[in-house]
Amino acid sequence: MDAAAVVWFRRDLRLGDHPALAASAARARRVVALFVLDDALLRPAGAPRRAFLAGCLRALDHDLGGRLLITRGDPTRVVPRVATEVGATSVHVSADTGPHGRERDTAVERALSGLGVKFVRTGSPYAVTPGRVVNAEGQPYRMFSAFYRAWLGHGWPAPAEVDASDVDWVEPSEVDISRASPEEPAAGGLPPAGERAALRRWHEFLADRIDDYGHDRDRPDRAGTSRLSAHLRWGCVHPRTLLHDLAERPGAGAAAFRAELAWREFFADVLWHRPDVARNNYDRRYDRYQYDSGADAEERFAAWTEGRTGYPLVDAGMRQLLAEGWMHNRVRMVVASFLVKDLHLPWRRGARHFLRHLVDADLASNQMNWQWVAGCGTDAAPYFRVFNPTTQAHRYDPAGDYVRRWVPELRAVPGKQAHTPWLLPGGPPAGYPLPIVDHAEERRVALSRFSALRDASP
Repeated sequence: MDAAAVVWFRRDLRLGDHPALAASAARARRVVALFVLDDALLRPAGAPRRAFLAGCLRALDHDLGGRLLITRGDPTRVVPRVATEVGATSVHVSADTGPHGRERDTAVERALSGLGVKFVRTGSPYAVTPGRVVNAEGQPYRMFSAFYRAWLGHGWPAPAEVDASDVDWVEPSEVDISRASPEEPAAGGLPPAGERAALRRWHEFLADRIDDYGHDRDRPDRAGTSRLSAHLRWGCVHPRTLLHDLAERPGAGAAAFRAELAWREFFADVLWHRPDVARNNYDRRYDRYQYDSGADAEERFAAWTEGRTGYPLVDAGMRQLLAEGWMHNRVRMVVASFLVKDLHLPWRRGARHFLRHLVDADLASNQMNWQWVAGCGTDAAPYFRVFNPTTQAHRYDPAGDYVRRWVPELRAVPGKQAHTPWLLPGGPPAGYPLPIVDHAEERRVALSRFSALRDASP
């Protein structure tokens, strides 16, 4: 058994069901729990995500009895230094499958190798590590339905058994390196952070809402979702733990939730095989799509980001994003469609705005969901999909409760009339704008532009 090892926490801020932690405990007598504040990753993050991360780290440190070593710097220098300080012969991580993480880990592994220290990847933030589900020809799946069937057939192991109380943790004071505290900016509306909060939320969801999830998940006016996306993003709970609890659960609600977890894994798999799609169109034909530009386009983009488009469901979602760092998934699709197909602005601009403000911002899910809506992603016939914000509002917020919650100018407007304030006698209430575009006309423009690319060569 080795004298010491390092567990480098990243997107796995928990102690339960932690394969990398189990591997380190099996290999070494003493273990350092390390988290590195990497400014390259923190700079693009908005206040909600940084605040939630701080809460997760605070919770993890509590669960470790104050033994989480938090420092700041470039991991390619910090991790080897910590390993050298404690005489570690191995550094253990959950594999990072994103483009930046893969490059960073390769660089860290190279630096550690020069010191004779092994870099050990065990597990990942996914039930099935991206790259493992392929078709009979060994190629990745492009369509979710085929991936989902293969993913279910592949399966996943049971949750890893690990008892962190049995680990001989190294005290941070024993490591000669500057300690750091995560930035904790003011951010309202965040869920409780950390592993215990995630498991408590999950068990409450299982007990009270899973059976209705199949239909309530599309209703932003109801508390029908698990609200676990931020916890999954930071690994406060592993998806395999959730899938294990769902294994014997019958019903459409459990099946729908399992499929939503699979979408997360599908998009991570797409990004694994095509890291370029973090910034580029999956379907390169859409590189030639005609987006709007100029002063009018910039004014419309500002109206979209601030929630003053004149379309209440769009504005409610964008205001919820700014207030809570979160937005209901159905509304995310509506506001994304509005940006790309009503305002004719690039999906990348919306994706960057989401990454900046979402507490649950995950590169793979964010970019590929935006491309799914924009029509340039993995879908076979995407350009026909243009969400009508008013129709969506009537269907999924039928009484207007969600809109009235987030658009105070409309709180005195009763019922579904809140979705069409331009039809009220005298027009919208004071302070609320008329629609900045005509949806029917912009839909026609979008379909015309998309149709021009339909038969173009990739």
